[in-house]
Amino acid sequence: MTTPEPGSEPTPDRPTAEQPFADRVFRSPLGIASGVFLVLLAAGFAGDAMIRGKDNAPWVALAGFVLAVPLIVAFTIRPAVYVNNQRLRIRNPFRSITLPWGTVADVRAGYSSEVFTQDGAKYQLWAIPVSLRQRKKAARKAARASQDDPHGRTSTTADVRDTGSRTAPADQTIADLRELAERHGRDPEAQGEPQVRWAYEILAPAAAGLLLLVILIAIG
Repeated sequence: MTTPEPGSEPTPDRPTAEQPFADRVFRSPLGIASGVFLVLLAAGFAGDAMIRGKDNAPWVALAGFVLAVPLIVAFTIRPAVYVNNQRLRIRNPFRSITLPWGTVADVRAGYSSEVFTQDGAKYQLWAIPVSLRQRKKAARKAARASQDDPHGRTSTTADVRDTGSRTAPADQTIADLRELAERHGRDPEAQGEPQVRWAYEILAPAAAGLLLLVILIAIG
């Protein structure tokens, strides 16, 4: 499940005079929790090996730790989606992508959440994971509701355009992002070119850890 961070108010639909373009942030609480757990677990194993290990085992453990931590952070804690009236900013494991709403063609949720640009590029939204279990649960709610409302929708595909409790949380988030893209896509201040930046703060320490690990293994 993906939720906005507590400090993300005001939303882009209700800006204030003091902060007219405040970002609304979406992240995965489960991903963050699992990332913190894995980092602590890796620290425990590495610490034990560095204290009790013999020969070059402590150095191998240190190199493995330096390699593992950036990768864990990249795939669990780092992913986030920032939105406001002007643009969508995606922070994925190894890249940050900034898309003015004018460049966004569509936002979809199939087996993963994706955004498509006007020039045909596709970017995955790692911070908004799709849960098929939650989608099926939402579909069952919609099916039960349709029995009380003969004019209601009976599709079990849980279309992301549905709203309320009958829609999976990730699908509802995608629907909100699509609505923002449609609403602000023609705004003059929401125009520009997509910008992609590599996350060197993740890649550099991971590469250093990998290089050190290879050297230590090579020299035995």
